[in-house]
Amino acid sequence: MDWGMKNRLSRIIKPTTGHTLMLAVDHGYFMGPTTGLERPWEAVKDLVPHADTLMLTKGVLRNCIPPETDIPIVLRVSGGTSIIGKELLHEGITSSMEDAVRLNVAGVAYSITVGMPWERDTILDLAQIVDMAGEYGIPVVAVTAVGKELGKDAKYLSLASRIAAEHGAHIVKTYYCEDFEKVVDTCPVPIVIAGGKKLPEKDALTMAYNALQTGAVGVDMGRNIFQSENPPAMIQAVKAIVHNKATPEEAYQIFQEKKK
Repeated sequence: MDWGMKNRLSRIIKPTTGHTLMLAVDHGYFMGPTTGLERPWEAVKDLVPHADTLMLTKGVLRNCIPPETDIPIVLRVSGGTSIIGKELLHEGITSSMEDAVRLNVAGVAYSITVGMPWERDTILDLAQIVDMAGEYGIPVVAVTAVGKELGKDAKYLSLASRIAAEHGAHIVKTYYCEDFEKVVDTCPVPIVIAGGKKLPEKDALTMAYNALQTGAVGVDMGRNIFQSENPPAMIQAVKAIVHNKATPEEAYQIFQEKKK
């Protein structure tokens, strides 16, 4: 692994703690104007100082984020379907690595779907993205999903995570589940958890805490932050868990205090 790759990885996973708080705001690429993200910069400008990275698409980055913003970018490079289409998450490559370099990103993110008829397409594209990004020393975050009928089961999330790592992903994003330590133990690269759908604040904080306790290096959280009743307070509470080893109770207290 060359210096550039190591440097970019250190901008995503902070060497001081070995953890990361990624702020996911890429939902619009398949969900359109998601609640809370109708105006992207208004949604994130008060959150950026507390996040380690910002995950988003090239369109939102170019058109909504001021170029002087001091935060590492993880660029979404997959897409092609929408929430009203029949093949949700049957994604393809949407950005070149030359474009990623022009945008000065710290990493790129590509989704694979395991357990669906198009799993082969997404896995082969991930392998291609790893090779393409590797030419420029750019790490790849593999975002894993499994067929709906399989559910958030450790057996299948472990399968998807291991496949992503086997094809060269540097970081894997997956869902938290029961027996999550089995997912972590069988994946040879760092794992971050997805926040998923909006939960009550204390439940989301507890999920983040449990994930770190069972081996995750951090979270890539979106709706549980920007759809919170107080997003700046929520991201600071999550940050306390990720980087300061706060318990869910301590983090929720931080949320309550910052909310005031």
